Amino acid sequence: MFEGLRYVWMARKGAFCRVRFKACSLCTPLSLSPSIPLFSLPPSLQVLNPFYVFQVFSIALWLTDSYYYYAACIVIISLISICLSLYEIRRVSDTRSMSRLMPWLCLSEEDSLSSVELVPGDCVLIPQEGLLLPCDAALLAGECMVNESMLTGESVPVMKTPLPAAGGRYSPEAQRRHTLFCGTQCIQAKGGRPGRGGAIAVVTSTGFFTAKGDLVSSILYPQPINFRFYQDAIKFLLFLGGVALCGTVYSIVILSRTNTTWWELVIRALDIVTIVVPPALPAAITTGTIYAQGRLKREGVFCISPPRINISGKVSLFCFDKTGTLTEEGLDVWGVMEGSGAGFSELVPDPRLLPQGPMLSAMACCHSVALLGGEPLGDPLELKMIESTGWELEEPAGDDKTLDSEFGGHRVLAVMRPPAPQLQSESVAVALVQRFPFSSSLQRMSVVTVAPEGQSSLAFIKGAPEMVASLCLRESVPAQFSNTLRTFASDGFRVLALGYKTLCVGVHRGEVERDMQFLGLLVMKNLVKPESAEVITTLRLAHLRTVMVTGDNVLTAVNVARTCGMVGSNERVIFVHATPQTGQSMPSLRFHLGEGGTEATGLYQGVINYHLAINGKSFSALCDHFPEYLPKVLMRGTVYARMAPEQKTQLVTELQKLNYRVGMCGDGANDCGALRAADVGVSLSEAEASVASPFTSKSDNISCVPLLIREGRCSLVTSFSLFKYMALYSLIQFSSVLILYTEKTNLADLQFLFFDMVLVTLLAIVMGKGGPSTELHPQRPPASLLALPVLASLTLHTLLLILGQVSALLITTSQDWFVPLNSTMSGAANLPNLEDTSVFDLSGYQYIIMAVVVTKGYPYKRPLYYNVVFVCVLLVLFALMSWLVLAPVPFLRKLLKLYNIPDMNFKILLVALASLNFVFCFLLEVLYAEPTLGPCSKNCPSFLEVISC
Repeated sequence: MFEGLRYVWMARKGAFCRVRFKACSLCTPLSLSPSIPLFSLPPSLQVLNPFYVFQVFSIALWLTDSYYYYAACIVIISLISICLSLYEIRRVSDTRSMSRLMPWLCLSEEDSLSSVELVPGDCVLIPQEGLLLPCDAALLAGECMVNESMLTGESVPVMKTPLPAAGGRYSPEAQRRHTLFCGTQCIQAKGGRPGRGGAIAVVTSTGFFTAKGDLVSSILYPQPINFRFYQDAIKFLLFLGGVALCGTVYSIVILSRTNTTWWELVIRALDIVTIVVPPALPAAITTGTIYAQGRLKREGVFCISPPRINISGKVSLFCFDKTGTLTEEGLDVWGVMEGSGAGFSELVPDPRLLPQGPMLSAMACCHSVALLGGEPLGDPLELKMIESTGWELEEPAGDDKTLDSEFGGHRVLAVMRPPAPQLQSESVAVALVQRFPFSSSLQRMSVVTVAPEGQSSLAFIKGAPEMVASLCLRESVPAQFSNTLRTFASDGFRVLALGYKTLCVGVHRGEVERDMQFLGLLVMKNLVKPESAEVITTLRLAHLRTVMVTGDNVLTAVNVARTCGMVGSNERVIFVHATPQTGQSMPSLRFHLGEGGTEATGLYQGVINYHLAINGKSFSALCDHFPEYLPKVLMRGTVYARMAPEQKTQLVTELQKLNYRVGMCGDGANDCGALRAADVGVSLSEAEASVASPFTSKSDNISCVPLLIREGRCSLVTSFSLFKYMALYSLIQFSSVLILYTEKTNLADLQFLFFDMVLVTLLAIVMGKGGPSTELHPQRPPASLLALPVLASLTLHTLLLILGQVSALLITTSQDWFVPLNSTMSGAANLPNLEDTSVFDLSGYQYIIMAVVVTKGYPYKRPLYYNVVFVCVLLVLFALMSWLVLAPVPFLRKLLKLYNIPDMNFKILLVALASLNFVFCFLLEVLYAEPTLGPCSKNCPSFLEVISC
């Protein structure tokens, strides 16, 4: 497909036109895509949430029953909620026009085209000064320096090179280094047209079919949250529906014995449903999450998926990337050690002291650094490497052919010139004529260079030591390569290997990167961040497992794990080696007490305090050939090294299969998949790619992780308390209504309004304001609403509350001054009466005391008195309720339709009864406090169990 486009462009001599391949599967119109059904619907239809529908039903019922005040308040609150939802939906749905990232895209000197009209197959010009890319495109000619932080989270610019001339089917993922992604910023383009600047690319996808479109879709349509609390909440609502059905049957039986009309009988029965299943329940239980989100934002942690806050409270294992997360991002050159088949030379601390030769040229030339405004731009590691050599980077200026002529007519990408001659008198400039950028899957990069006048064409390679050594001639690799590498890695150094060979210009990458001559090792320091050890220690004391997932050497990773406290000083590290099946051997699985050390058998089978370390190749072999051992290794694995991005994602998924709640903390492009797959992903990058994870921290260290877990536990416990409170509120009102139905009366309209708006709503809003505990407790809070202690607690609370209301009614009817209500009337028509007033007085206290009873504190939240607003509201509402019971003013008594009880002793008795109700409920809650879960619900295997069949 792309060779055809290249031919069309060359035939038209630069007249860029729109070329559509009708047979291409990429040309499917965006409007026909079944993957974005949301945007084919008007936003107004998206508010048809079951709870909104239930509210509409409830409002219609209340209006029919003349509950005008109450219905009006609910209508106002519902309209505000719907308007806010519509606003958010409209704001998010504006991403439909996400392809309008730039007003116009120039397709030729005579023609320009709106970027919204681009379709797959269009051949476009990327201007020299760059642009914000409106589509995914494959680079055909020239080079582009691109900032992909919007997608990957790494602000390091990436060099994009043209598609290779070799045939084969194009894949955006497999050929990322040749693909320009939508929404990324092209900083600079060059070398695409002879005599003119810019680069040539072909559109491969637009809109939601692009990489950015996939990212936005993942935000709009996230993976379902498989969290027990939310699942149990739905089941509990069904349970309340069953209670409502029983109440409906009871009310029909009771009211049918009176002179109630059939129409009023239906309304009274349906009214029970709106009492038992409160429509505001989902909104109420999110208040704790909203408060936690606000507190996290003030601490510099931003959240785009609030439900994940509760899940973070149940995290039992946290994975950490190494470089840039646990360790410093920047690296310093520690020294260079040249090597050959004869062995390694002494370590040279300053690369400028190296003699002129391939090693120095490799360090100066094997990179993807470019100039922007005269300043070098690229990977920090490569910038440090070039800086250590002292060589200067020079790039062709526009259409200037001077450099091409200087280097034998080759098309020059960049030139590296040596420093002042006092240090390197024999050094000569070197031109880069081919560049094969670094790939995390290949673990290497390479360049092809020429000397002045096109002489001495050399290829250089740089990458992971094991990978580079495997691509070098065996006789050129020192015999002590493994031991030397192990020594540096064990001391925590970052090590790169370099190689070279002589070849002709213009060959493909596969030809360049084989049969190389080994040059030596570049040793760099990688310091652990000062916050890492403290945070890891905090997590381990809280019985939270910590795991390192890195692309670095396994020994370097183990050294960092010991330094930051993941592996204790008295704990062993056992290395797992798995090999796949080959034509000459069967797959094998071995355990060693050291990289390349003694095999852990016999004497070592009884090791208890140990950690497993494994690299990416062994992990793949373990998954493919020894799946029965995978769970055992995962349960004791602490260091996962040389892991490719897809392997990081697979590791997170496999841990989740073992019922771990997995957190992931990373900062780079290779962490995005794992961040998205984890239950709780924390990005330390502030770039737009932070949308790949639910949480983004402004700090560049992992100190946000304990904060997030503490806030998650606080939010989960608060949501738990609010759910129980809203359920008990419904059951209190349900009991009051059924008791009064039995007495042929009911609560007044404004009495309902007072309970729901003044008491319950205020308490539910401020109940979640209490902050988290300052310490991370070893035990985790429960997440199941349907656990036996929870159901038993709710049942016994309900029985105590019913007993309190019935007691208040019986005490009232036993008084000498008691006046029975008019039995010829029913419902609100016989208000005020003593039965209703006594039940109103006691149930009002019950709403307040249950807010105190179910509010959780230690060890996940601060004590109750830290929530000053909640305490103040409690005191005000208690005073207000006591005023209504003991000495109500005539205006309020008449407004609420309360009976004037003259007996002060009786009123004090009601207050005492409410106090007794509080004492019993409080003691019951302490007795039936939900058991907390320990750090792991599984028995972690001993080493003997891991290695035995």
